Amino acid sequence: MPEHAAEVTAAGIARLAGVGRAAVSNWRRRHGDFPRPVGGTDTSPSFALTEVEQWLRDQGKLAEVPLSERVWQHVVSHPAGPVTALVHAGCALLAVRDRAERWYELAALDDVRLTERLPGLVDEVLKERFGRDGGVHTRSVGAAELAPTTALVRQVAELAAESGARGAFEFLLGRHLDANPRQYTLTPQGPAELMAALAGPAATVLDPACGTGTLLGALPAATALHGQDADPDLAALTGLRLALAGRAVLRTAAADSLRADAFPHLAADAVLCHPPFNERAWGHDELAYDPRWEYGLPARTESELAWVQHALARLRDGGTAVLLMPPAAASRRSGRRIRADLLRRGALRAVVALPAGAAPPYGIPLHLWVLRRPGAATRPAPELLLVDTSGIEGLAVDGGRDKLPWPALTRAVLDAWTAFDRDGTVAAQPGASRCVPVIDLLDDDVDLAPARHLPPPAAEGGTAALDAVRERLGATLRQAAELTPPPAGPVPAGSARRPLTTVGELARAGGLLLRSGGSGTAPVDHPAPAVLTEHDVLAGTTPSGVLPEGPAEEAVLTEPGDVVVPVLGGGAVARVVDAATAGAALGRNLQLLRPEPAALDPWFLAGFLRGTANNRQASSHATTASRLDVRRLQLPRLPLAEQRRYGERFRALAEFEDALRLASRLGEQLVQGLHDGLTDGSVGPG
Repeated sequence: MPEHAAEVTAAGIARLAGVGRAAVSNWRRRHGDFPRPVGGTDTSPSFALTEVEQWLRDQGKLAEVPLSERVWQHVVSHPAGPVTALVHAGCALLAVRDRAERWYELAALDDVRLTERLPGLVDEVLKERFGRDGGVHTRSVGAAELAPTTALVRQVAELAAESGARGAFEFLLGRHLDANPRQYTLTPQGPAELMAALAGPAATVLDPACGTGTLLGALPAATALHGQDADPDLAALTGLRLALAGRAVLRTAAADSLRADAFPHLAADAVLCHPPFNERAWGHDELAYDPRWEYGLPARTESELAWVQHALARLRDGGTAVLLMPPAAASRRSGRRIRADLLRRGALRAVVALPAGAAPPYGIPLHLWVLRRPGAATRPAPELLLVDTSGIEGLAVDGGRDKLPWPALTRAVLDAWTAFDRDGTVAAQPGASRCVPVIDLLDDDVDLAPARHLPPPAAEGGTAALDAVRERLGATLRQAAELTPPPAGPVPAGSARRPLTTVGELARAGGLLLRSGGSGTAPVDHPAPAVLTEHDVLAGTTPSGVLPEGPAEEAVLTEPGDVVVPVLGGGAVARVVDAATAGAALGRNLQLLRPEPAALDPWFLAGFLRGTANNRQASSHATTASRLDVRRLQLPRLPLAEQRRYGERFRALAEFEDALRLASRLGEQLVQGLHDGLTDGSVGPG
């Protein structure tokens, strides 16, 4: 095997073949010709990617490994780590895009000569895009460092030919971020686009805690982008991501912006920032006399107010800053003096409360602060705009991060902000938005939480809407009563001795097809199917998720009669796909079983998969979760006619369960509506 050949773990082999890890373990035990480990450990061995590909093809388990998957396996198996591999891949993609002719000349060389000459081309491109100092913090990309990257460079160039240099890098970066969700705090696209829209058109933009560059990328018309992050990995990846996305002048730096500001003389048109929250060691003592604290030295517990003042200090007069803030920053007593000064001098213009699930940490409703640097001739604004998106009509959300209606939410917030920014005031919308005189906020608390200052919303639809909910609840309860299962019948003779089979045996015999979810992506600029998520299956709701963007990677699409089973949590749940759900992409942590119609009835299959004892014997338990091995689930061997008899009973139980779910939701809606109406005066006690 070549010295720097890519390696793949059992999990990677499972992804290549579209099976579970248990299947890979079985192949290793049952097939003597399965490739031998070439690295890793006894408990987590790694295998040569080329040998695995060939074995899968020889066994008929794989027609062809997608190019994107091959490139990804090269990234994760890079000896210097996946981040270094991504940096090298990004540098190569820049060279391929900006020096196409010279790249093709180098690509025709052998690996040794390519490794010798590629660093010179990369250095030339980086200096052109990031200035003489390189700016992107790519570490070393000399010949020695590129030696294990040569195969990756060649394949990433092929991927760029398929999906473009930007699309190729977005795919690889997205896979890396998905594989390390706890390592990075990401700003989702929805709030990033809203923040960019609030900032308005800007030529020069700064993000002093740039992360992966989502906020800077949300302003495609900007001509100069400045990003800084304390994590050198993120600084490098952000620079390359932005370089591949457009032609703006780029400057990136790897350092803590509060302690080591890389752009001390910048006067930006806009600053966008999702700062780290609740940092105690942000530099309170060493920065006590810093000139950025125009509005007061932030307390040790008020790191977010330090970021607010840093953003204002890097704006030109009249420039706009938008920061994503924790809700506590609007009301903590330790920050009231700084909040008061921001109001008195007209720097803070608006506070927007977002729904929970908008951005990490997803469990709390974050705020957006919109600030504007006062000029010498600027008169302080007499009012502050407060917006609470949870009270905007038609934007009720379930609190899930995949379910927030970002287009409608963005329009509602921008309508209020645009009118306020133009006229200095805006008409109040009960429960949604209001302009509050600054003088009314300058009390002992200086509490800027929107919900505490907005008039209560009227009960939606009034008493007529509540009556409609009550009537619908009554009808649903009557339907549930009609669907209540009849008394249990006698046990069929001989049922205790009926032979059993497993899902794995049925799959090997061709009785059903097994597929795992969560591996697809949405082609850039093309419509994508909705995603059936784990939550949708558990709650019995329609598909609500979205596919991540990237080079087209085939997703598993559902068909009528498929049975979908969650594999985490240890619950006994199985859902039969109907016409409303068909065509959706299969989400993560879901297993799809597609029965052969001539051999298996889908409702019979789903019903027996839900058995509690069946799930217990097929589950394994880790430290924090239970995982279901779908292949070990059992069901009896019965003729198709007998299966359908069971299937009809299971279908009736599913209809009863759906009626109970709907009744529960309507009951909660009616109870909350009556509580709200009685407390806000729109409903009388009689």
